Order: sequence, then C-alpha cells, then structure tokens
Amino acid sequence: MESRTVTPVSSFFDLLLDAVCAVDVEGRFVFVSAACERIFGYTAEELVGTSMIELVLPADRERTLKAAAQIMAGEPKPHFENRYVRKDGQVVHIMWSARWSEVDRLRIAVARDITALKLAEAKQAALYAISEAAHATEDLLALFQRVHQIVGEWLPAQSFCVALYDGARDQLSFPYHMDDRRAPGNVDGHCAQIVRSGQPLLHNEAEAPCLGVPLSSQNGIIGALLAKSSGGERYTGHDQDLLQFVSAQVAAAIERKQLHARLQYMARYDQLTHLPNRGFLQERLKAALGRARREQGRLALLYVDLDKFKQVNDNFGHAVGDLLLQEVARRLQQCVRETDTVARIGGDEFVILLEQLHLGDAAAQVADKIRRLLNEPMVWDECELSIMPSIGIALYPENGEEAQQLFKHADEAMYGMKRGAGVH
Repeated sequence: MESRTVTPVSSFFDLLLDAVCAVDVEGRFVFVSAACERIFGYTAEELVGTSMIELVLPADRERTLKAAAQIMAGEPKPHFENRYVRKDGQVVHIMWSARWSEVDRLRIAVARDITALKLAEAKQAALYAISEAAHATEDLLALFQRVHQIVGEWLPAQSFCVALYDGARDQLSFPYHMDDRRAPGNVDGHCAQIVRSGQPLLHNEAEAPCLGVPLSSQNGIIGALLAKSSGGERYTGHDQDLLQFVSAQVAAAIERKQLHARLQYMARYDQLTHLPNRGFLQERLKAALGRARREQGRLALLYVDLDKFKQVNDNFGHAVGDLLLQEVARRLQQCVRETDTVARIGGDEFVILLEQLHLGDAAAQVADKIRRLLNEPMVWDECELSIMPSIGIALYPENGEEAQQLFKHADEAMYGMKRGAGVH
C-alpha cells in the first residue's frame, strides 16, 4: 500500500490570493501566508514577531485597536477596513475577515487588498461630486471651494490651491488658495513648475509633503492643482492618480464656466468699448426705478450723441473711429460715480444712468462736465480730434415714471440740442 505525503495546511494558504495571518494576544504576527509579501511588501520572516499595529496607517490605528479588542472579546469582524503602510511607503486599503480562536489564543484573519477598488470608487464619486458642483455653483470660487472639500475626503488636503495660467500674458493667478502656513513663493514655484513641465509633482519631505498636478484641457495646460499635507502624512501614487483624475474633471468644468461667463459678458456688454449694452442698461434701469419708487428717490438718464461722428469715419477710417469711441467711453466713465452706469446703445450713442440724485441740477452738472471733457483734443499718432456731444436729459419722476417714457424724453431732448434748442 502506497504511503501519501501529507501537505502542510500552510502550503495551501500560500496558494491563495488573499493573505492569511495569525496575531497573538500581544498583537504580534505569529504566522503569515505568502500573499502577505505581495500585499504589504514584507517577507514572512520580516513580519513574524512584528507588532501588527506598527504597520497600520497612523490615522487608522485607534479604530483598528478598538476592532481588535472586540474580536478578542468574541465578536467576529467579517468586513473591517483599514489602511496599512507598505514597506515601500505606499498606502494600501485592506478588508479584513477576522475572528478570535480561544483554543489557540490567536486572532485569525484573512486580508484582501481593495486598493484598486477604493481608487475606482473614489474616482466615480469624484466624477459625480464635481459634476454636481459644476452645475450647482454660481462661479469659479464656489466651485473651487467645493473641489477642495471633495479632494479632502480622499487625501490629505489641509492646504489646497488652484492656479490658473494665462498663456497670452504668461501669468499665473491664484483664484483659490487655502493655506494658513504658506511659505512665500513656495506654492507659486511649485505651480509654475507643474505648468511649465506639464507633469505631476510629488514631494514627500517630512515637514511639508505636497502633491500637484496640471490642469489640462484640449487647449493645453490651463493651470494646476496643489495639495499640501500639513499633518505630515505622505502622498502615494494612488493619491496622485486620483488627483490627476480630479484635475481632468475640474479643467473641463473650468472651461465650461469660463465659456458661460464669456457668453454672458458678450450678451450684456459692448465688445468695442466694454460698456454695458442696451439690454443690460434696461435691466439696470428697471432695478434703479424700483429702488427710486421704494425710497422716493430721484434719477436721471443722459442721452449722449457724438456730433459729426460719421465724418470721422469717412475722413480718417473706421480704425480711428473705433479708437475715438473707446476714448469717449473712458472719458464718460470719468464723469460719473462708480454706482452710475455708462452704456453704449449703438453707433455713436451712449446713455448714462445717474442714481440717487440729491441736487436738482446734478444731472445738468454732469452733462456740462461731459461736454468739457469730450471737447478736449484726442490724439493718436499724427491724428488730433475734438468732438462735441449733444446731450438730452430725462429726470425721474418729473419727465416720466417708466423706462420707456424716460428714454423717449431723453432722446427728444438730445435731438432738440442738435437743432440748437438747448439741453433739456
């Protein structure tokens, strides 16, 4: 009769993809299967006799010890998750199935590496959260604040900044920067390096670990994200992978927000002078009339038309005409307060909305100031021009209580001025 060699049970454990280990009452490894080296980076010889808790990520140690005590009290833990630090410094996510053997006085556990699963879950959650934030937030600052919160849920980001790169001006700006311990020039230098190289940056210095990635779009590098661990917790390759994924979503959201802002601007502002256009003026006038009615206040509309502007275009060309309109816009803004509105409503016609007028002749004083300032010579290269405006004034409530009435009165007063009937 043939005799069969009995294979030790431990050799079967070595065939498993999951790791099997046993820990004594003092928390030291007394047995580990071969898979432990693949998961934790340490050989069986290195692990046996080592304290289990020393390998646990410091942030997870307290709850790990609590779970160990519950297991030793007879409460199995079939799905306990924590994080360990590998021999190479990488952090791995582990799911444990563990129970206490009273006979052997050992904790017997099976460990499964779920790092890839956790990264995939984090990416999916980040994609959803950033998509939600991009639609829910009104502006980029609110979006960046939410992105900081999202990133902080998965990796150390006590300090976090968003840098945007203006390629036309070769300038970096920092619309969001949350860092109570900022070292001057440090963040700027890191972000500049990321933008120039187009590559991630991972520094794990003991005092200030930091992780940065470029914000990349179809149009190139538009900025950078930079996170710093003020608690000294080191960053890993998985952290870098996650932040790069986040940065792609953020870059797309930034471009959508910027495009929306540009479209909004184009819909509300004159492209030549960058003054509010007719539609935006109507919005502001409607709001101003509402305030004036509630507060029993006074306001005025000044309708400004540039006399003989067509001759400027005919004699000097449209390029000079455009320069003149831009200079007129600048001078008109100098004549009013920041709370007032100067709008270009078409061609050589401008309308000024003056709010909260306390003196009866305040609007006429502004009109006089405009005439004096616009009559001063405007010089471009060898071209010197002076221009005289015709200005019509409509007062609320004297000349009308509705926007249409005020526009009509100011327009008629302006044409009366052109005919030499004076300003009304």
